Amino acid sequence: QLQLVESGGGLVQPGGSLRLSCAASAFTLDYYFIGWFRQAPGKEREGVSCISSSGGSANYADSVKGRFTISRDNAKNTVYLQMNSLKPEDTAVYYCAAGSGYGCYLDGMDHWGKGTLVTVSS
Repeated sequence: QLQLVESGGGLVQPGGSLRLSCAASAFTLDYYFIGWFRQAPGKEREGVSCISSSGGSANYADSVKGRFTISRDNAKNTVYLQMNSLKPEDTAVYYCAAGSGYGCYLDGMDHWGKGTLVTVSS
């Protein structure tokens, strides 16, 4: 069964760091763009970051630029999101998704994980 599984979420204090992982099973991520999305309580899901299939290019939402870093290890079939200098407004459920098209779009991803909760609070 094709699936993506996120891990690494949890409770962290403002200014802290977390690293999220997105692991695939039953399919290879090599040819997919991978996106991280998040959904805060009462808000719509939004894009956070996207990485190309080769890992050669990545982009970020303005709200996380300079604080978050996306990376991928195709040998491990895993994509990561390093989150530093976390803020309370980063609190959300974080989802990874794989898309066979070019880029990462909410309505254009082929496979989604179930999400991992990140809570930033003192």
